[in-house]
Amino acid sequence: MKRNMNLVRKLVLSIEDNPTGFASKDLGVEGYNKEEIGYHLYIMMEAGLIRGEDVTTHGSRSPEAIATSLTWAGHEFADAARDPDRWEKAMQLTKEKAGSVTLDVLVKLLTALMSSALGL
Repeated sequence: MKRNMNLVRKLVLSIEDNPTGFASKDLGVEGYNKEEIGYHLYIMMEAGLIRGEDVTTHGSRSPEAIATSLTWAGHEFADAARDPDRWEKAMQLTKEKAGSVTLDVLVKLLTALMSSALGL
């Protein structure tokens, strides 16, 4: 399964939207199945964006996790990725220039776009 940065963004913003600070137990994103969401939560946990629990079993179709909350890095990503126009501009730039991008480079690009918008 390929990493989908749009899904990562949607999951981070969805978790952030919960007023308790905890991720919803029924975390879902329209247009994505349970395996896609579970896998992306798993790799987001590995990347340090979320706290969670690995719930992969021998019967799992792919690695999977459940999220409990965002980490500091997850909140930083949410702040950088929240604006839809900035997100689309970053995605377009990466598509034109590189085809794909690492999380670290994406955060730097989003931060640079944010800084530029602020005149910094």
